[in-house]
Amino acid sequence: MDDFVYLASQSPRRRQLLEQLGVRYELLLPDAAEDAEALEAVLHNEVPAAYVKRVTGLKLDAAVARRKQRQLPPAPILCSDTTVALGRIIYGKPDDARDAARMLGELAGHTHRVLTAVALQRGDQRFEALSTSRVSFDAMTADQIRAYVASGEPLGKAGAYAIQGRVAMYIAKINGSYSGIMGLPLRETALLLHAARFPI
Repeated sequence: MDDFVYLASQSPRRRQLLEQLGVRYELLLPDAAEDAEALEAVLHNEVPAAYVKRVTGLKLDAAVARRKQRQLPPAPILCSDTTVALGRIIYGKPDDARDAARMLGELAGHTHRVLTAVALQRGDQRFEALSTSRVSFDAMTADQIRAYVASGEPLGKAGAYAIQGRVAMYIAKINGSYSGIMGLPLRETALLLHAARFPI
């Protein structure tokens, strides 16, 4: 019986959320030769839900191959990816501070979706889920956006913000999964682990 999962994610928030479920994990991260960022390229006319599910599947494929290549003992492999969408526009991680300010300027004063896909591979079986939440931002002045970007928090985050950070002062309403917006929806993750007969 498996007593841990491999977590194929560099996100400290996903580690924290998995610990919240009481699931023991070992990290299964890409090495320097792997181009993990290339997997996140958006295809022409791709809609947000299809995009985030496809990217999660590609990341899981890479993690499965990585485990075999490293000759690590078998165990379930968990992977997740989050994207922010305003209509059909996909907001990934900002390239730099200027890009982060642009994203926040477009999201401010609107309600957007946060989509997090989760995939779990156990042996030859794959289990998948998608969490969709809605987040309403207050309007933000240019100075407020500048100050938030200067904090460094938006860099490396889909949509250029971290729900658990200081941007919370501008969030008027959340409808959906708070943990899903953070990057790992706990209910969906628990359901996948149960479906894979992983003890939790």
